[in-house]
Amino acid sequence: MTHRIKAILGPTNTGKTYMAINAMLRHDTGMIGVPLRLLAREIYDKISINIGKQSVALITGEEKYIPKYPKYYICTVEAMPTDIPMDFVAVDEVQLANDSERGHIFTKRIYESRGLKETIFLGSDIIEPILKKIIPDIEIQNKPRLSNLSYEGIKKISRLKKRTAIIAFSVNRVYEIADFVRQQNGGAAVVLGALSPRTRNAQVDIYQSGEADYLVATDAIGMGLNMDIDNIAFDSIKKFDGTKYRYLLPYEIGQIAGRAGRYKSNGSFCMTHPSPDLSLDIISSIEKHSFNDINNIKWRNSDLKYDSIKTILDSLKKRPNLSFLKPIMAGEDHLTLEHIYENKLLDYRNLEIDELRLLWEICQIPDYRQTGIDNHTKIVLKIFSDITENNGHLDDEWLEKEVKYSAQYQGDIDGLSNKISFIRTCNFIANKKKWVKDTDYWQEKTRAIEDKLSDTLHERLMQRFIDKRTSI
Repeated sequence: MTHRIKAILGPTNTGKTYMAINAMLRHDTGMIGVPLRLLAREIYDKISINIGKQSVALITGEEKYIPKYPKYYICTVEAMPTDIPMDFVAVDEVQLANDSERGHIFTKRIYESRGLKETIFLGSDIIEPILKKIIPDIEIQNKPRLSNLSYEGIKKISRLKKRTAIIAFSVNRVYEIADFVRQQNGGAAVVLGALSPRTRNAQVDIYQSGEADYLVATDAIGMGLNMDIDNIAFDSIKKFDGTKYRYLLPYEIGQIAGRAGRYKSNGSFCMTHPSPDLSLDIISSIEKHSFNDINNIKWRNSDLKYDSIKTILDSLKKRPNLSFLKPIMAGEDHLTLEHIYENKLLDYRNLEIDELRLLWEICQIPDYRQTGIDNHTKIVLKIFSDITENNGHLDDEWLEKEVKYSAQYQGDIDGLSNKISFIRTCNFIANKKKWVKDTDYWQEKTRAIEDKLSDTLHERLMQRFIDKRTSI
């Protein structure tokens, strides 16, 4: 069938995602992939209210709501099904193909994700030259920002105007700033990428309702989350990217700063005291939405050889044959498999091809708990050995023990956040139908525990960061 491949490119607040959703709903079937679980949930909720939950599926690493006959799929980019033909397919924030950790997933989607009738890629103008190299006949539609964005210099946190989002790059710093804002201004909502959708939505609600005049967040809000923000204040423009501390690139600052101002309301951005001032070049780039094009995107070989663990690792190290494709550094899944191989943890087994495929799939469980590669590998090997040696399924007693640890609702913010990271792992496992005996039971149980933990965490955040007396 003939189909259109289009890119809608431009800065934040151009209505790109809104246009893509409306385009999808004009088709009988469609799928959209977005960069954040939180954003996927936001879009899913909006569409479900309009057309009914019976027509909309939500698929992320940890959540799967799939009705009997879904017409539309809302997914994180990593979780987009590749075996379901759809009239319409869209991929959001495709400039993340340049990201050092997740870029290869976006690159794969640019090359392979296609709708039967229409395909739309959404993102920043900086990805345009790369898209044209990959898809020479792509139709490019450039969209201008609907409102102005201006720089307001350096400001003390205590002097920031209401409806400001303060951006920090570590959980500890977010909490530290939120504590200070509570003492000075009466309270702040907090948004972190690691929060469950339920906690994050509850925190956003207290900000949107005006119960909290300030929002303290990580750069998670830069990826399309829609809130009524007038001003973005940067606590720093330096972050840890998984391997080292580095300064944000101008377009990354612009992506976050662009969350200020919605629709035709103008927005502003600033630095907080005592951070250094932004350079005139960076300020000009952000205000004019003019950034250097990216000249490469990240790639990882997906055509793996499953003859042995070593052949899988050798396949992963294969280099691309195009100059604008750059190999990524070894990710968590790669490092986990490498740890198994180098420490000869499965040398006692003679693995078949199907078992090697399964091992690689299990290695891709995200390390939500961040307890080190040894502990993460133990979980991977436990799941693998149970499935391959225990009648094809994970041991229910082990999963029950993991779930039981999470189902303790006492504790402070850090303790509850830790338990949420544990239940997220259980959630991920429960959504793999071939891994556990009764997926419906485990999905319902893990979801209920995550919801209760999320509600309790929201209460703790309210207790700590909202001072009712000062707010009044």
